[in-house]
Order: sequence, then C-alpha cells, then structure tokens
Amino acid sequence: MEDTPLIPRLVVAGTASGVGKTTVMVALTRALQSRGLKVATFKCGPDYLDPSYHARTTGAPCHNLDGWLMGRDAVVSTFRHASQGCDVALIEGVMGLYDGASPDSDEGSAAQVAKWLAAPVLAVVDASGMARTIAAVGTGLAAFDPELKVAGLFANQVGSQGHLELLQRAARGTAVPVMGGLPNQEALAFPSRHLGLLTASEESIPTRNLDAWGALLAEWNDVSVLLRLAGEAPALPEAPEEETRAAPITCRIAVAQDAAFHFYYADNLRRLERLGAQCVPFSPLVDVALPPDVHAIYLGGGYPELHARQLADNHSLRRAISAFCARGGPIYAECGGMMYLSQALRTLDGQDFPMVGLVPGIAVMAPKLQALGYVEVETTVRTVLGGAGLRFRGHQFRYSTLEDVPAQGGALRIRRRRGGTTHTEGFGPPNVLASYVHAHWASNPLVAEGFVASARAFKERCP
Repeated sequence: MEDTPLIPRLVVAGTASGVGKTTVMVALTRALQSRGLKVATFKCGPDYLDPSYHARTTGAPCHNLDGWLMGRDAVVSTFRHASQGCDVALIEGVMGLYDGASPDSDEGSAAQVAKWLAAPVLAVVDASGMARTIAAVGTGLAAFDPELKVAGLFANQVGSQGHLELLQRAARGTAVPVMGGLPNQEALAFPSRHLGLLTASEESIPTRNLDAWGALLAEWNDVSVLLRLAGEAPALPEAPEEETRAAPITCRIAVAQDAAFHFYYADNLRRLERLGAQCVPFSPLVDVALPPDVHAIYLGGGYPELHARQLADNHSLRRAISAFCARGGPIYAECGGMMYLSQALRTLDGQDFPMVGLVPGIAVMAPKLQALGYVEVETTVRTVLGGAGLRFRGHQFRYSTLEDVPAQGGALRIRRRRGGTTHTEGFGPPNVLASYVHAHWASNPLVAEGFVASARAFKERCP
C-alpha cells in the first residue's frame, strides 16, 4: 500500500439533521484555506447535495463515506486515497451523530465512520434558545459510546458573543467543551428544495458567500484550536492494499454532467478511471451529439424534472442516444437518468414531455416523497454490469414513480433494507440498465469491472 502520512482529521457531526453541519463544514474549510492549507472533504452517508458544497469550496471531489454501502475496508481505503497530499481532512456527518441504517446499531452512521478512521468528533448543536443544557448534550453524546472520541461541541445559531461565552461557561469542566460557534446569518443561508439543499452552483451560491462564511468563522473562533483538535487524530488504520494508479485508457464512457444530471459518487467515477475508462462529460441539455468515439453512456441522477422542456426540445441528442442503443452500445442510468430514458416525463403541473424512449413507462413527478432508504440489488439476467446474480448496494431518494411498466420481468430485484419488501426494476433493451437505485460500487467492485468490460466489448464490435 502507498505510504500515507499522518492526516489531521475531524468529523463534523451533529445532534440531528438541520443543525447546520454543512454550513460549519464550508465555513471551517474556507477558514483553513485562508491559512494556506489544502483541505480534503468527505461526506458520511449516501447524500449527493452536501458534497457539491464541499467540492465547490475546495475545487476537488468530495468523497462519500458510508459504512453500510461501502464497508470498513472501502471507507478507510477511500479516505486514505482522497486525503493524500492534503494538510487536513474534514468529514461531514449524516443526520445525527449516531443515526444511520439502523436504530439498534451505529451501522451507516457518522459515529461508525469516526471510529473506523480514529477521528475526533466536533458535534454541531443548534444552540438557539439553549444555555446550560448544552453541557448535558455534550456529556450524553460522549457517554453513549465510550469508544468514540466526542472531543467538542460547536454552537450554531447563537444569539451573540455573550451567548456563546455563556454556553462555553456552561460546559466548562465537562469532558466535552464548547469549542466554537457561529451566529445566525439569514443573508448567507444556503437555499434548499425538496431533495435538500440546492446544488452548489455559482448561480445559487456565489463565491462571495463561501468567502463570507470563512471570514465569519475566523472572526468568531480561534481556528488554531479546531486545527489542533484535528491534529490529535492518531495514525490512520490499516486497509487492504488497493491499486490506485489508473490503467492505460482502453475505452471512453460518456458521463452526463450538467444542471439536470450531476449526482455521481466520486468513488464510482474513480473506479472506472482506475480500470482504464476515460470519463468524457457531456450535456443532455445543450449538446446536439454524443462525444465522439464513446463506448458506453452513464446517466446519473439529478433534476431532469426542472429541465424537462429543454431536454425534450433537444431532439438531436435524444436521437443520438437512441441510435447508440440501436447499435448495441451499453447504457447505465440511475434515477434521474432513468427518467430521461423513459417514454415521457410528467411534471407536477400535468404536462408530458417526450424523453429518449428506451425505457417503457412514464416518469411521473409527485408532490411527496415516494421512496427513501437503502436497498440491496441483485441482477436477474445478464446486464451491462455483468452476469445474472450480481449483487450490490445502493440508495433511493425520489419524488417520482415510473408508471405503465411491465408487471414483472425486470432485470433487477430490489430489496429494501427497512422492511425487507422486494420489487423489480430495470426494464428496457438488454444493453440498457436503468433503475431508481443510486448504487455505490464499493459494495461490489465487480460492478465497475463489468461496466468497463461492456464498453470494451462494444468498442471491439463497433470500432
């Protein structure tokens, strides 16, 4: 394995969702960057949106670390790889510190990742309207799992400097001090929509706002204290040896990347590249043709419903994707990508917009959440990912349903982790695999290998 230096690291967790973990992460990252430090960022759990803020702030990919989706070895290996060459690593938690895939264990939680990485935890608390109780919160978080190092609290939404000093005094003498805080700043708040925060584009989050959060954190806090806390992390745990050098390029995979399609796990793309695939970005919104000489198409999730008319009006690219499929080209699509491949997309106002038409059925948007949670997947037939019986894990989070599809015969058997119910997905031509599942390929490295093999096979058939 490559020699990995001691990486100062800190898990920025929370007492619950919505306490401001992402804001604190962005602010702390910017404050550290202003000191000339290179920061690696990570996100616990299956989320795509929060990582877009961290990637935007650092200018580098933010990698997900999910214990249930990836397992310990992949979490540690991914962290070691993505933190190399950086001065400090920040890992944002998911929901509350101990929340994850199960109410009975720390599986899939920020606590699990923190223990695997031997990283100290800074717990973000919404301290508005709170005083001495913050000491009880810190004491409880630390006592709940003695194996976890809850090293400090960060008081968000404080009313004033005097309020922050009161909170620090309340926790003085406890095992978990209040190590900093931030005031409420409505003018800098990150906007949100139904899936959570808006994707962090320059239009939605101006760079000046990111800079302002960094300056505010530096004004209100002693950044050196937080940096010293990260430096208390011991040597990284060992992980199985992993080949990190990319193989020579043997195929090209077109990857949809624009405002409509941008939900990808950085680790999935890295696995493709390590296997010799060149990931070539393209935009279903504006490109009139596929990139030249591509041998597979990867359509991730995103917000196709917000761009339905523009996607429908791009007749040229829809025809190009259909023609690629007719030649036998392998296509893999997740959630929003599957909606784009359907016959039509029906928006909340009842309008139908024609899509590519490779997947039977109509993707119908709903005002309420239609599915949320982890799933286990098994292929029932050979697909572009490999042979029948291939198993992997993923996550679903969607506000649409695919209607008017066959009652049975899908290429995927989906089992929900919560409840254990099963159903089938994955309808269409044999060289197309599309479903609502956002898969993390660390759960089974054979998935990425199978997709690259399909691209190479197509290249050989159709040079």
